[in-house]
Amino acid sequence: MNREIKRVVVKVGTNVLTNKDNRILGPVLRELVRQIAVLYEEDIMVVLVSSGSAIAGMEVLGDTDIKDKSVRRQVYSAVGQPRMMRHYYSIFHDYGMRCAQILATKRDFDPGKHRQNMINCYEGLLSEGVIPIANEDDAVSLSMSMFSDNDELASLVAELLDADRLIILSDTDGLFTGHPDDINSRMIHEVKTHHNVEKYVQASIKKEGEGRGGMASKLKIAKGTANKDIPTYIANGKRENVIIDIINNKEVGTKFISA
Repeated sequence: MNREIKRVVVKVGTNVLTNKDNRILGPVLRELVRQIAVLYEEDIMVVLVSSGSAIAGMEVLGDTDIKDKSVRRQVYSAVGQPRMMRHYYSIFHDYGMRCAQILATKRDFDPGKHRQNMINCYEGLLSEGVIPIANEDDAVSLSMSMFSDNDELASLVAELLDADRLIILSDTDGLFTGHPDDINSRMIHEVKTHHNVEKYVQASIKKEGEGRGGMASKLKIAKGTANKDIPTYIANGKRENVIIDIINNKEVGTKFISA
């Protein structure tokens, strides 16, 4: 285990947490927590930025008569967030660990008392060995001031806490030179921030309830975070032991470093 690493921010996307029918996958949640527990025993603290609240709410409510898309998302997220935390709380409890929920809006990262308040909260939890689980407060966030996606939130948290690594878990193995399913595409294992890899990004169409981010967003966030001297990874969250392998410097996913 890399002894220089003490703090890691892990962001897990909706597509990692769900199957093709948009159902939350308990085994994936358990594998995430298992890895966090392993790192905890090595004195590495993890902040988990978890999506999935809107999908979890859709599982409960199903179709709704609410026509306004923003209000519909607020309702799904408000119903789904405690359901996600119930899952996490139960699994962390099984590993003898404690977790806490931190819901944030973009305003909370503004310089001044809001930002300091966030730092105090995170530092207090980490000092007590509690794993913070962060998500955007979708129920109260205004459309014009929302995070672009949870990748942005994870990057801001990593910067806020001076993290040693940011790991963005997606449903793909990393960045490819073409579509991941194309046999002629190859995976790019390391990217320096000045490399022009945006040309490889494929557009994706998101269904309602799925995450807002795509590979283009992840590239922008990964490069921006790496430029702040926080090595950043994009990797497959459904790959067994993925977080631990990254911390052990195995060639997993795509690594972004400053030029």
